[in-house]
Amino acid sequence: MEQALDALRHLPFAKLGDVVLDTHRQLRKGLGEIIYGAGKSPAQLRQIVEFHLKRRLPFLVTRLEPPSYRRLRLRRRGLVYHETARALQGGTQPALFPSKGKIAILSAGASDLKVAEEVRVVVEFFGQETMVFHDRGVAGIHRLMDCADMLRKARIIVVVAGMEGALPSVVAGLFEAPVIGVPTSVGYGTNLGGFAPLLTMLNSCTAGVAVVGIDNGVAAGVLATLMNRA
Repeated sequence: MEQALDALRHLPFAKLGDVVLDTHRQLRKGLGEIIYGAGKSPAQLRQIVEFHLKRRLPFLVTRLEPPSYRRLRLRRRGLVYHETARALQGGTQPALFPSKGKIAILSAGASDLKVAEEVRVVVEFFGQETMVFHDRGVAGIHRLMDCADMLRKARIIVVVAGMEGALPSVVAGLFEAPVIGVPTSVGYGTNLGGFAPLLTMLNSCTAGVAVVGIDNGVAAGVLATLMNRA
C-alpha cells in the first residue's frame, strides 16, 4: 500500500526543480519519455537518473556527449553508455504491444554513424528487433545489394543519409517496406547543414518515403516503433 501511494504521488508528472518529468507518457502513448540531455546541467541530469533508478523505471538520455557523461560520474550497475549514439540507457522499456517485424537501419556512410546508432538505441530501448547495415550509400550502390535479401525481410527501413540524401529514394524503389528518411548534416558546403538531403528526401519521386528532421534519430526511432505495432 505504501509503495502504491508513493507511485501515485508522482503521477502524472514529477517536479524535480527546474525539470518536470512526464511520468504518464507510456500510459498515453505506449512509449515512455526520452530525456534530451544536451543543455541540461550535470545536477539536473543526476536528478533525472536518480529519480528513475530509485523507482526502477527504465530511461534513456540522448545527446549526452562523452565529456558530459564523464562529468556525471555515474558508476551504477545496469547503466549502459552508448558512446557513438551519445545515449545513456537504464534498462529496456517493456513492450506494451507485440512487434510485427524487424526494423532495418541503413546508413549511407560511416559519417552518418552517430545518427544511425541513435536510431538503433531508441528502437531497441522500446523492445524492437533491428538489423543494421552501415556504409551502403549511392557512391557505391553495389554495396546495397549485399544486404538486399535481409532488407526484403524488414517491416520498416530507416535510411540515414547526408551529402545529397539520395539513398532513401533508391531503397524505397527497390524494397516493399515503408522507408523513414533521416537527413544528416554531414557533407560539403552545398549540404547546407543538412537542408540539401532534407529537400531531396522530401522531393523523392519514389512513393513510400516519410522524412524526419535533420539529425533526428530519436524521431525516426519513435516513428519506426509506432509503425511496427500498427
